Amino acid sequence: MQRVPLAARIRYQQEMAAAKTSDDDDLRWAHLERAHILSQPDPWLHTRNHVAMLALAVRQRDRREAFGQVIRIIVAAPGSLSGRYPEGNTGRAGVGLRQPMSIPPDLVALLHPAAA
Repeated sequence: MQRVPLAARIRYQQEMAAAKTSDDDDLRWAHLERAHILSQPDPWLHTRNHVAMLALAVRQRDRREAFGQVIRIIVAAPGSLSGRYPEGNTGRAGVGLRQPMSIPPDLVALLHPAAA
């Protein structure tokens, strides 16, 4: 299991708080997606993020997204613990479970400070 650097953990908390307080659902998803990218190396943060995504999907009555989040809740912790998660994946149901994606540059600097 990789460790989430402190700066990435702090940004994760900020993104989750912004998602919780936003009045705009599209903006909530954007914050949750960014938090997801930051959470992937940590089983607890990763699972917590998918629970928040499930709550938003249920609130929006989006059955497809909600079902996808239930599956992701089940596999989040094992994926993080084994290091088998697709880096950069935004965590939404419309994205494949194992599909890697590019990481926004500001998040790369937080997740991989030595490479920045």
